[in-house]
Amino acid sequence: MKAIGFYVSPRFQMLDLAGPAAVFEGANDQLGTPAYRVHVLAADAGAVTNSLGMAAAAASLDDAVLDTLVVVGGPIDPPPSVGVQGRLVKASRRSRRVASVCTGAFTLAAAGLLDGRRATTHWRYAARLQRDYPSVRVEADRIFCRDGKVWTSAGIAAGIDLALALIEEDHGFAIAKAVAQHLVVYHRRHGGQSQFAASVDLAPKNDRIVAALGYARDHVAEALTVERLAEAVGMSLRQFSRAFRAQTGTTPARVVERLRADLARGRIETTAEPVERIAEAVGFGDAENMRRAFIRVYGQPPQSIRRGIRSQGAVP
Repeated sequence: MKAIGFYVSPRFQMLDLAGPAAVFEGANDQLGTPAYRVHVLAADAGAVTNSLGMAAAAASLDDAVLDTLVVVGGPIDPPPSVGVQGRLVKASRRSRRVASVCTGAFTLAAAGLLDGRRATTHWRYAARLQRDYPSVRVEADRIFCRDGKVWTSAGIAAGIDLALALIEEDHGFAIAKAVAQHLVVYHRRHGGQSQFAASVDLAPKNDRIVAALGYARDHVAEALTVERLAEAVGMSLRQFSRAFRAQTGTTPARVVERLRADLARGRIETTAEPVERIAEAVGFGDAENMRRAFIRVYGQPPQSIRRGIRSQGAVP
């Protein structure tokens, strides 16, 4: 049985704890055995009050022997004391994996656990993380990020994606997918997916634009012209183009490109599929089109992203 320890501090975010914890609980249900045991930890044993004013009973961090230490997000200021930072470092050395959810990355960074590593956090705080801790290579536009034994996730609900990825590493894709289905969540947003692109479908208030985005996702591997999208939702080309930009702030072509890039990056990072096959599968048509899109979206070609992941031993 793997012990998962969630480290909390006063005014921690409840969903940062409850979301990932529910994923590990769901894995136990799917596996039919107690594969994971969840613990709530704090600097000192006792009740810790979250941002909603509810208390959680926590055990001492010093007593924990863990498979995975997860630092839960909360207020950035003040940073943990030097003494607590040292105790977190010691706990990390006793753990196979270390992770953070949302602003929990600031706690890891303060303890020096992100020095020289790639990391992410909630997009609102990514610039500050980079400014306060220049030795960290902040990748702001990520759902979650892995660098060796250290995993970090974006804001709040992204902790669920992170936990699903950890379960997939332990027990495979099928179990992680079953857990996601049980929790009625998307399986699963890959680490390379944009925090911003992931929320683009939440922005439109126009039901037809929402429907157009859904249609684009469902038919992403096909030719998706503006005319086809407009026809799919029963709008004229001129009306659709104007409404789409007004609702999303960008063009249909850019959104389709981003959807394809996100899907392709997930496969680039997590499989050994040839780049040419991935490009065709997600609708880019050929590797050169995908390469140009990746440079526009991510600032680097697919091969560079795959090399970076392989250097950490994360691609099969």
